[in-house]
Amino acid sequence: MPSIDLNCDLGESFGAYRIGADDAVLPHVSSASIACGFHAGDPATMRRTLAAAIAQGVAVGAHPGLPDLQGFGRRAMQVSPEEVYELVVYQTGALLGFARAAGVELQHVKPHGALYNLAAAEPALAEAVARAVRDVDAGLALFGRAGSHLLAAGEALGLRTASEAFADRNYLADGSLVPRGRADALIHDSARAAERAVRLAREGRVRAVDGSDLALRVDTLCIHGDAPGAAAFARRLRQALETAGVAVQAPGRGRAPALQHPELPFPPTPDP
Repeated sequence: MPSIDLNCDLGESFGAYRIGADDAVLPHVSSASIACGFHAGDPATMRRTLAAAIAQGVAVGAHPGLPDLQGFGRRAMQVSPEEVYELVVYQTGALLGFARAAGVELQHVKPHGALYNLAAAEPALAEAVARAVRDVDAGLALFGRAGSHLLAAGEALGLRTASEAFADRNYLADGSLVPRGRADALIHDSARAAERAVRLAREGRVRAVDGSDLALRVDTLCIHGDAPGAAAFARRLRQALETAGVAVQAPGRGRAPALQHPELPFPPTPDP
């Protein structure tokens, strides 16, 4: 029986602001990527979302982003590999602390938004993300876009990786996602997204916007918790997958490989 992970980005409320419908989405997904306070989220939201995921039996992972709360982490920034390493260690470590306090293991790390896209396209930034994940906990899985530099970097450092595809995003012919600024970036029709999800899970293929057919390795499918109607969307996708004979389940946690390079990955920045 084929199986696939269905993951959702959650925990994106902060302070007095409520984003998404996490409690309604959680029963329909197998993994939750929880915002860690930089693009969204705050300590109380992280703790609350983690507890809600545990109650539903959903695997939990860190969702680190660029320090851009106003832009929701979706605006590209000029960041060095050293900065990316520090951002990912800091945010993953924060959620790892809450997970340990709750007595549950963190399962994965998935960069958010612009950080995800930068690491997919730039090998040096991909390596920085992967090294940060390995140094925090080498048993964590690294989620990244199918065919991206991020997955290659994770595999080169001995991490487990999960190749991610999107049922609610359109693809360009080169396998990258249609930029969000374009009108055709998102798929709002849940029936169409469900058909794409089943084809991705069973065949590893998706139709690009130019009509070409792309072959992708797909271990996990993403939906977005901040989208309108996210809970109904998640329910529709899960029902379609299970009706098509695809089991929805999170990747298992593997044994952590021994660290081969425990030294600092970048030389310390000198004081000004």
